[in-house]
Amino acid sequence: MSLAPRLDLRQSQSLVMTPQLQQAIRLLALSNLEIEGFIAEEIEKNPLLEGGPTEATDTPEPVAVDSDLPDAASGDGEGALDIDAAAAFAEDSPSDGIGGLDGGLGMGGASGGAAPEDGPDFDSFANPDISLADHLLAQAGETVASADIFIAAHLIDQIDEAGYLTAPLLDVANRLGVALVRVEGVLAQIQTFDPTGVGARDLAECLALQAKDADRYDPCMAALIDHLDLLARGELGRLKRICRVDDEDMADMIRELRAYDPKPGCRYGGEAVASVVPDLFVAARGDGWAIEINSATLPRVLVNRSYYAELSSAHGGDKASKAWLGDCLASANWLVKALDQRQRTIIKVASEIVKQQDGFFRHGVAHLRPLTLARVAEAIGMHESTVSRVTSNKYLSCARGVFELKYFFTSAIQAADGGDAVSAEAVKAAIRTLIGGESPKAILSDDTLVDLLQEKGFDIARRTVAKYRESLGIGSSVQRRRQKTLAGAG
Repeated sequence: MSLAPRLDLRQSQSLVMTPQLQQAIRLLALSNLEIEGFIAEEIEKNPLLEGGPTEATDTPEPVAVDSDLPDAASGDGEGALDIDAAAAFAEDSPSDGIGGLDGGLGMGGASGGAAPEDGPDFDSFANPDISLADHLLAQAGETVASADIFIAAHLIDQIDEAGYLTAPLLDVANRLGVALVRVEGVLAQIQTFDPTGVGARDLAECLALQAKDADRYDPCMAALIDHLDLLARGELGRLKRICRVDDEDMADMIRELRAYDPKPGCRYGGEAVASVVPDLFVAARGDGWAIEINSATLPRVLVNRSYYAELSSAHGGDKASKAWLGDCLASANWLVKALDQRQRTIIKVASEIVKQQDGFFRHGVAHLRPLTLARVAEAIGMHESTVSRVTSNKYLSCARGVFELKYFFTSAIQAADGGDAVSAEAVKAAIRTLIGGESPKAILSDDTLVDLLQEKGFDIARRTVAKYRESLGIGSSVQRRRQKTLAGAG
């Protein structure tokens, strides 16, 4: 083995992550609304970019998906975005969607978007955005003595968004250096404010305040509110003995309690629920499906070449200015191309998802098939990480509603008869249907659900049934029996 120095020539291949390629990969994970914000920032930075009204011509034409076709959509340039850079980039945060419009497929009814121009503006009917604290302080200014305003303000500051006082009165008195009885008196005034029940220190006090306001706080109702734990456990016989009432009076009191608001403060200061704006529209077309990007959330991006020519001639032989203009033009051209590649890649991935889940779009969730990112990636010839980015923070609107693209990727449950595996979402839908149709006198246990699911062809263990039931927010058989007993009593 020679130890003398020498020169060797070697050839190797490596992927160079240029800043533009990094940005193009990030664009895949952004929703349409996030892309809109990104484009606005680029227009501010680049004088050669200009925006315009959204038009369907800026996006690929609707793609027709035939279930028998091996490849639903194609486009040039997706390969540049198809790399595994999971270690280099973190996923972007979900979009804050706020309203939306229809695409060219006429799916506006399922999108939950904004009303047409000549339609009513439902936002104008919303209550003014006033916080609970502001609402209470306004009432305190009218009713509380000026010497006690600082106590009222401090107590209101300790009331949470649900309307409950979170600080012990003794701590408040010590902190403010006033007598406890004085703080109690101010709290008693606050508890007369709107909304009724505000300022309570627990649920029982909140319900008692509302019962007093409705002139229903008699000894029987007081005893019922003092024993809410028995009501929660469904021990109606014991409650009737404690309250000294018969079945009819107990049912009437329970009905009265249900009419009260356990969180009176939540009606103030809450933010408007943001609508989910779909990034894609899917509609039936003959024997297949048409898929289209929601162009209403994608503003036009144009390269102003005449302005480039004007600036170039104006600066004459200034090399620095020409170099800067050249960079701006290259950046503008890249952005337009990258956005086009992004849209074609999304269409390609979505088309394969629709093709794989044809049964869901035709017949519902019971026909949802097990699907993985790897399976879609293999079918369209892309990397799994690319499919993951494309399906991140994106929503699809169809006749069955609006669904996140991630919804269509579910784990497999083996069929009881040895047939094809079924989707976990299909099993959850079956559990929801069985429990929804159970009789109050014949509550289905998890063991019974296992037997009924096996009759439907689902080979599933009891612990899996319990896990799926809990994920659906459905209580155990004991809890459901108690709820149905209370419902019957009310």
